Amino acid sequence: VLERNVKVGTGVKIGYGSVLGNDPQDLKYKGEDTWVEVGDGTVIREYCTINRGTSATGKTAVGQRCFLMSYVHLAHDCYIGNDVIIANAVQMAGHVTIEDRAVVSGLVPIHQFVRIGTFSFVGGGSRVNQDVPPYTKAVGNPVHLYGLNSVGLQRAGFSPEVKLALKRAYRLLFNSDMTVSQGIAKARAELPQIPEVENFLKFIEGSQRGVLV
Repeated sequence: VLERNVKVGTGVKIGYGSVLGNDPQDLKYKGEDTWVEVGDGTVIREYCTINRGTSATGKTAVGQRCFLMSYVHLAHDCYIGNDVIIANAVQMAGHVTIEDRAVVSGLVPIHQFVRIGTFSFVGGGSRVNQDVPPYTKAVGNPVHLYGLNSVGLQRAGFSPEVKLALKRAYRLLFNSDMTVSQGIAKARAELPQIPEVENFLKFIEGSQRGVLV
């Protein structure tokens, strides 16, 4: 069912019983004209719900070539990047961001305003209440980081140089006695100037909810 104000790209497949464009479940919503946008080639399986945005951002957006499995819920103002895989019964509160090429396994609840970084992996049943840095693996309940998403990086064709630099950056921030700010400064001073490393560091610097450890 497409309720109202839904923009759907080419080649999008929507499964039986899914509802897109229903009102946001937010007491502050007063009937503003907001949207749902779904990018080209995305697959939305059975019984998913995607609420429209609120006046805060104006829309809830899903990128291109994403795969949302059955019973996924996207609350108001969520942003999903491109090539994201979200498994069955993942439940997102408002304003969640999932960056490109991330994978979220089944039965994962995600707290409002959480960010899940690019090429990261979240294991099934993990309750995610803080940001998941890009290129990392978060598993368990309570959820913790368990190093880099090595399988995902390998499948994506990351070079050995980039993977080594990311591993060194991860160790400086999460496996040392330094504070986060000290680890970031040391990483910038000592590691190769690689875009992926800088993206990793900037994501952590910009966290509002704090990052998982």
